[in-house]
Amino acid sequence: MTPSTEPAAVPVPRSTARSWRRALAPLVLAGALVGCASPGVDNRTISQLPPLQVAGGTLTVADVANRLTRPELLAVDESMRAFVASYTGDQRNSRVRLMSLHQAVRGAAGLDMQYSPYAEGSAREVFHSGVANCLSYANLFVALAREAGLSANYQWVEVRPHWSRVSERVQVSLHVNVVVRLADGSRYMVDIDPPPSRDITRAYELTDSDAQALYYNNIAMDALVNNDVETAWLYAVNALFLSPANSHLWVNLGAIYRYSGQHQEAERSYLQALELDATEYSAMTNLVVLYGMEGREEDRAHWLARVASHRQANPYYHAWQGDEAAAADNWAAALDHYNQAVALAPTDSHLLFSRGVIYYQLNEFDAATADIEKAIEMATLYSDIAQYQLQLEEVRKARLAGAW
Repeated sequence: MTPSTEPAAVPVPRSTARSWRRALAPLVLAGALVGCASPGVDNRTISQLPPLQVAGGTLTVADVANRLTRPELLAVDESMRAFVASYTGDQRNSRVRLMSLHQAVRGAAGLDMQYSPYAEGSAREVFHSGVANCLSYANLFVALAREAGLSANYQWVEVRPHWSRVSERVQVSLHVNVVVRLADGSRYMVDIDPPPSRDITRAYELTDSDAQALYYNNIAMDALVNNDVETAWLYAVNALFLSPANSHLWVNLGAIYRYSGQHQEAERSYLQALELDATEYSAMTNLVVLYGMEGREEDRAHWLARVASHRQANPYYHAWQGDEAAAADNWAAALDHYNQAVALAPTDSHLLFSRGVIYYQLNEFDAATADIEKAIEMATLYSDIAQYQLQLEEVRKARLAGAW
């Protein structure tokens, strides 16, 4: 990422993930996922999108149906059915079935699935290739889990934004994995490449159509990177037909229009994204750049102010500042920043835990204990709870040592 003092005009990132580890993580609370609202945007709105101006003519919405292929992302073949039957067919317990299937997919004795950020594909393609990114792995696991009689759905994961030290430019990451609900009400999150739990800000289940839209969006963004604006536009429009209320897809459509020089259409797309989600940061930053290109300084100043206001209202911006201060051993400054972060997100277990660690470094053991105990109460992953409990024991030992 090139440092800059102002936002860059970029699309929302593709739905890929970083290289960490494969995982199947149990979740504690059944109410941790929330639904995604769908404001007043429907396929009629998409059908009225302005044409894309290309060399020698135009592309219209009608061309989407005529020129695109639509793979069946969740279709299974006989080899896949036999694979599921081999590893789960004699398991009546749903949890054992899930564990067996997960081990078969990830283990060296089974598929030994490998991660690659650019490995797109349907469930069938991934099964036979052995390589997947986060979205194509989700296609595979949802298809296999359902074949095994499990309740599996896609899950959209929003990852804590990261700012650069040089310019405070933000990088927003999006991620898709799978959530499986068992008969006893417990849930498991399945992921080929999970982000650190402390970086997950929220998650909610997706419909199959929403996930298919993200698949087409990835194809669109790959095409745009390769300067194939026609393919990019066709797939971006197709994605919107499937998920018209997804603000990120509107931002990417705007990026395609801007690339083709259609600034008015780009502006409308960014503003539509903000109508759907007033906190859509990428739409704001793209408007800043667009208005700068057009010399519309008053409009640019308005959105620069909105970007700054959004940043100040973002708890993870203050947490990032706190992390920077902590890295410099300035624990008092780190506490100030984390106080602001926790004030904005008082139930975020990761923020509470981090502030508890800062209190621990400052020898304020009562405050550290209170924050870490609350973090344990708010946590939704067993792995987080275990980590917090270990730190809490360290705090208690230090407090006892200080009492002597």
